[in-house]
Amino acid sequence: QVQLVESGGGLVQAGGSLRLSCAASGRTFSRYPMGWFRQAPDKEREFVAFISGSGSSTRYTDSVSGRFTISKDNAKNTVYLQMNSLKPEDTAVYYCAAQSVFRDYSDPRVYNYWGQGTQVTVSS
Repeated sequence: QVQLVESGGGLVQAGGSLRLSCAASGRTFSRYPMGWFRQAPDKEREFVAFISGSGSSTRYTDSVSGRFTISKDNAKNTVYLQMNSLKPEDTAVYYCAAQSVFRDYSDPRVYNYWGQGTQVTVSS
């Protein structure tokens, strides 16, 4: 069983930065591919970023590529999402998620474990 707890959300002006953290329990954390997703009001949950268990492979949705960076510190059982040049359309609840076995990087249905989410609000 893996428990995920996000932190780092908040209110920021457009152009600003935030770093989200996701702390995970479990001794096998280093094996787990991880993802960040977000959900805006009245919209479906969407893929944001992915990182492999080792941290050697990453993927991003087009709208955040070049602005967001996902990273993983296996020694600290933590995955991060550095968000720069934030835009009002980035406003959403951000969730981290983990897969016990890699199946796909962007499909939320293949992720077994989810955090409770953290709110990110970007003002114009």
